[in-house]
Amino acid sequence: MSDFPYPILYQSQRLVVIDKPAGLPVHPGPKTTHSVEALFPLLSRRKDGPWLVHRLDADTSGCLMIALRKQALIEAQALFASGQIHKTYWAVVGKAPVKNEGVIDTPLRKVTTKEGWHMAPHADGQKAVTAWRVLSRGQGRGLMELTLLTGRTHQARVHCAVLGCPIIGDDRYGGGAGALHLMSRSLDATLTTEQVSARAEPSDTFSRTCHDFSLTLP
Repeated sequence: MSDFPYPILYQSQRLVVIDKPAGLPVHPGPKTTHSVEALFPLLSRRKDGPWLVHRLDADTSGCLMIALRKQALIEAQALFASGQIHKTYWAVVGKAPVKNEGVIDTPLRKVTTKEGWHMAPHADGQKAVTAWRVLSRGQGRGLMELTLLTGRTHQARVHCAVLGCPIIGDDRYGGGAGALHLMSRSLDATLTTEQVSARAEPSDTFSRTCHDFSLTLP
């Protein structure tokens, strides 16, 4: 794995957690062939893998778990599905919330329009719960830690918007243009054979924005 171009945050014979950079999709698409999946041969030459255990948006950086063995994939995905994997995100929001911490319990569902699709709050949507706290404040902005208690698509992004604090660079949910300031900071999981613990460091862009707004990174 020494040829892998991005930091490996955790590694065993069964699982790997990489630090995915912002802008890199997990799947190849019609507009790009470069993706996490395209790099799989650098992680393992086995015919039966690797596999993505979960997904991150292309513009979200940080911890991404990849299974090198089928049994590890099945076990880890079951832990994700049952909410037994501890996931925290960091986000820089354009407007800091009034309170210092709280819980957002707002169901979400996918809405498709002529312009594309997005996730939206809806009483009949899937249950989505995010615990949050403010890590730092500066110039009206905030550095927030988000603990995702469920794993819905765009959950962190929509819940920040619901709170009235859209993430900087999230043009889909009211945060304006530019780089999306959202990262998967940490991932912890207890499997039958191993304890996975991974921490990603903020990108240069994320750190620079924090510095410019006088937000202190822990």
